Amino acid sequence: MKPYLLSTLKELGLLGAMERKIELSSQELAARLGVSQQTASRYLQELDQQQLIVRELGVKKQLISITSTGRDALEAEFLSYQQVFSLSSQVVFTGRLVSGLGEGKYYTAHPGYQRQFEERLGFTPYPGTLNIEIAGVERNKLRLLGGGGIPIEAFRAEDRTFGSVVCFKAMVNGVTAVIVLPKRSHYAAVLECISPYHLREKLGLHDGDTVEVAVTLTE
Repeated sequence: MKPYLLSTLKELGLLGAMERKIELSSQELAARLGVSQQTASRYLQELDQQQLIVRELGVKKQLISITSTGRDALEAEFLSYQQVFSLSSQVVFTGRLVSGLGEGKYYTAHPGYQRQFEERLGFTPYPGTLNIEIAGVERNKLRLLGGGGIPIEAFRAEDRTFGSVVCFKAMVNGVTAVIVLPKRSHYAAVLECISPYHLREKLGLHDGDTVEVAVTLTE
């Protein structure tokens, strides 16, 4: 199967099309895949022609479900990944550096998080996060991190609740770091990395640069 069709099929599966008919427009799919609406429509047409999905016209959107043939294709890909990663202690992500909204600096410096970072990660993070945008197949790898990681517990301060996150030790272009994910998230478009170092400065990175993040699955 062509890689772009497999990636599209995975996105549909993540949206629930394995279990039920999902309502989805080509524009919404295009946004998830990072392609044009015309390209997303073509991908759906090819999947339909290969009998990997079934499409029906809804009121404003299409009703899409994955066929047994499509399910078999996804299962084969899953087993392939499972075989690869059972032989490895790492998951490697490749993405591009983007600027955040500045919230990372506030959260990483908050005493409620900082105390737990120091106790459980062994370092005080440099204020802020390094944000790495990942797309398509790279995002699917996040599911391989399920059930592991170092928990950072939720807490209440300043009359609000700060949510729990899970951390994974990593190397960003060879430099010590940790990725921080919402505890219940299996899907993210951006990896947020913290480190005892100012990663942008230490690695000489700029927005748009390609970055490799090697996440450790075992302690």
